[in-house]
Amino acid sequence: MSPLRWTYKGTRRLAKELAVMGHQISRTVVGEMLNAQQFGLQGDRKTLEGGQSPDLDAQFHHINQNAGKALADNQPVISLDTKKTELVADLKNGGKEWCPKGKSEAVRMHDFIIPELGREVPCGVYDMAANATWVSVGMSADTAEFAVGTIRRWWHEIGRVRYPDMKRLTITADGGGSNGSRVRLSKRRLQHLANELEIEIAVHHLPPGTSKWNKIEHRLFSLITTSWRAKPPVSYQAIIDLIGATTTDKGLTVRCELDDAAYQKGIKVSDAQMTDINIVRDAFNRKRNCTIKPDNRSNGAVDS
Repeated sequence: MSPLRWTYKGTRRLAKELAVMGHQISRTVVGEMLNAQQFGLQGDRKTLEGGQSPDLDAQFHHINQNAGKALADNQPVISLDTKKTELVADLKNGGKEWCPKGKSEAVRMHDFIIPELGREVPCGVYDMAANATWVSVGMSADTAEFAVGTIRRWWHEIGRVRYPDMKRLTITADGGGSNGSRVRLSKRRLQHLANELEIEIAVHHLPPGTSKWNKIEHRLFSLITTSWRAKPPVSYQAIIDLIGATTTDKGLTVRCELDDAAYQKGIKVSDAQMTDINIVRDAFNRKRNCTIKPDNRSNGAVDS
């Protein structure tokens, strides 16, 4: 007979429920009956596909077609994403690392914020043609302004040297989050960037539930997770060093720097401000595909 797969609390609760129905039975007998019928406590399993975006496949083909054309024209194509905010402290980090027996690193038992250390939020830019990434480690909040600021820093530090003749920047991003397809502030800040660099910015959002297929997810963030497994994020410098040390056999390079700017949450963009954005929607899936062009209608000036 297979080993018992029931718990004291579970069988006792079930015995009480049966008693209410008029069946007097001990929890031990309940457990034996469950075991005989091969019952056990189990959680839900994600196995059912359910509904999905009706144009999921077509959207991926659209993204691939536009990205391929940009790369053929030697124009940059980047994958953008921001990971969740984490606390900076000597806290437990997932995974295991080799160390002398009984000498594993001691960390705090409770994950409470330490005000003098704060939080960290990494935002990455993956350059598809160069197989290189830029990561900004923010100190405040995951906002659209922070994400666009990361693109700006990538451009000034790396992009302008690599693409001196850039006329158009193509971005692939998740469908939700701080740079989602419905985030007004993201489009407004991209308008500022388009005006500043005097380029067109094409944005293509992945369909809902497919963020793991964004290039940066498996070309960078999964590797970062491996690089800093079992290493507590004790300081911003430690985080930057761990991210910057990420490499692959295929030549991936990662440059990581701290972004100490304060980004405000909850900035609202009015309907009137949205009309100032020089945006052209694609003929296919207008909500997820668009191009933001420099605004020459007012000498490139867009108020903040």
